Amino acid sequence: MGDGSLSRRRAQLVVMLKLPRPGQVKTRLGREIGMVAAAWWFRHQVRCLLRRLEDPRWDLVLAVTPDSAGMKARVWPAHLERITQGGGDLGARMRRVFRARPVGPVCIIGGDIPGVERCHIARAFRTLGNHDAVFGPALDGGFWLVGLKRKGPLPTGLFSHVRWSTEHALADSLMNLEGYRVAQVDRLRDVDEARDLLR
Repeated sequence: MGDGSLSRRRAQLVVMLKLPRPGQVKTRLGREIGMVAAAWWFRHQVRCLLRRLEDPRWDLVLAVTPDSAGMKARVWPAHLERITQGGGDLGARMRRVFRARPVGPVCIIGGDIPGVERCHIARAFRTLGNHDAVFGPALDGGFWLVGLKRKGPLPTGLFSHVRWSTEHALADSLMNLEGYRVAQVDRLRDVDEARDLLR
């Protein structure tokens, strides 16, 4: 196998990010602690997250929105690859990210999971070795990570009819992958509300 084949199969960790502008990011949290405070928290949380998750075992890629401003923003490390999320709901944007990446294992996470460490990401990629897809469940019924092996076309109906931002998001996503080998890894907490920060 030549170097080109190896590079195409490198693990890729994609972090979905919004520009940390008050009123445009973490709005549920902002309604409780103030939009400026929520944007400040997100900005510093992402900075720590990216520093923690850079690792030679995978490529770290930022999927940013809004597209034009996100590609030029100086708030994130300039040396990391950036791609645009595009429009649509979260499912449409994640499908677009999966479709655009080179062949090989891809995991997608958000920027609002304070507890995620390299060991969690490494476990997810290892699990993909024996499965078609992997999820990291969140305590609220959603998920903080989704990964696909990406050896062929994306599963039909991936992320269709998912009730986002509800306790049904993970269950709905799993239903779309019936017939595929799907595993779940560590259960972590994302931050949507003030009580999540306290915990």
